[in-house]
Amino acid sequence: MSDRGYRPPRALSPLREHLRDTFWFAPTLGFVCVFVLWWGASELDAALVAHLRREAAYDQLGDLIAFSQDAKTIVTTISSAMMTFIGVVFSISLVAVQMASGQLTPRVVRIFVRSRITKLTLTVFLATFLFSLLVLASYESERDPVRAVSVPLVQSMLTLALLGLSLLLFVLYVSSTLRLLQVGPVVDRIARDSFRVLRRMPGGPREAEPLGPETARVMHEGRAGVLRDVNTARLVRAARRQDVVLRLIPRIGDFVVPGTPVLAVHGGAVPPPHALRYTVHVGVERTLHQDLTFGLRQLSDIALRALSSSVNDPTTAVQCLDRIVQFLAAVVRLPLGAVHHRDRAGRVRLVQDGPGWEDLVDLAFEEIRWCMAGSPQVMRRLLAGLDDLLLLAPEDRRKPLVRHRALLVQAVERTVPVAADRGFALLPDHQGIG
Repeated sequence: MSDRGYRPPRALSPLREHLRDTFWFAPTLGFVCVFVLWWGASELDAALVAHLRREAAYDQLGDLIAFSQDAKTIVTTISSAMMTFIGVVFSISLVAVQMASGQLTPRVVRIFVRSRITKLTLTVFLATFLFSLLVLASYESERDPVRAVSVPLVQSMLTLALLGLSLLLFVLYVSSTLRLLQVGPVVDRIARDSFRVLRRMPGGPREAEPLGPETARVMHEGRAGVLRDVNTARLVRAARRQDVVLRLIPRIGDFVVPGTPVLAVHGGAVPPPHALRYTVHVGVERTLHQDLTFGLRQLSDIALRALSSSVNDPTTAVQCLDRIVQFLAAVVRLPLGAVHHRDRAGRVRLVQDGPGWEDLVDLAFEEIRWCMAGSPQVMRRLLAGLDDLLLLAPEDRRKPLVRHRALLVQAVERTVPVAADRGFALLPDHQGIG
């Protein structure tokens, strides 16, 4: 991958990714916006009434009050029905998510959690409900236009607009949810997220450079969990100020426990604790923010679930192999392995270990090859994928592909006793079986 296509991480990138993995931030932000919108609409309504009273347009003000009283019935109906509607819709959605996680893999739940349309729909639904309650509190029992202080005309119109937006988002939400319940869109989403991680990976050569003697280590002091992401910019700054080189010991996706080393220091003393604060983030599960292998892990999990005797869905495994081969074809000529992060002067300040080509190939094919006995459809698709990758791979990256192809042939010869069946299973086919 060239440096031209590399997009360095933004300063708030880890925080942004953590907020995308939560379901509370968008509704909370929506509540704040609702209060601001209601306050602005109330001011407009008060200004409109004041203007009509100054102009002594009491007939128009009376018509305005009559219209707002008619709109009150609609706002009351919206307020009473919206919360029930929210409960029914999202209860059904949770059941659908549970079914998808059982049929595919529990790791796909994060797709629903991070779905923008899901969060936007929930936020607008709740905002409509809260806004309608605030509007109902703005209605006055007094119908006399001379004594009226505020008539919630603008507020009522905004409530109707929010209702229309809620209905539109409901249609889009149902369409999006139904797509995510299908295997094809799910594996396509995983593949697109994996390519997004790939675009964030730095390019250039990955030759090992001498780091100097290791002088100290930094132990993990936080909670136990999976290493989700690393604030590389902050670590580079800390290493530059201390004039040392830092080396990240665990890989992204490794499980770390308190007391184990996470950083090795080369060439000097350990940077001060405040400089290393909030640089290493752990969580309860892996994410695709910086984890290049997590996409392959999810695709492999879906394929393994499909090949299990309880599911027995080889076509789903073939769809996963399609995306696995697509991803490996994209990285077959790219630099892999340890990443050297440099400061502005071009000096290496942070070394971050990453998966090599053989690691990716083993993750993609090893478990599937073990579990596909008795499925000629998957055998034929895997052979076709390996042949395609052998055509694309440079000479130094052909060895693991040749090894997996030879092991696949041996597995077919060992498990398929009939010669005609063996010949059929060893015929490469990009669709598996037509």
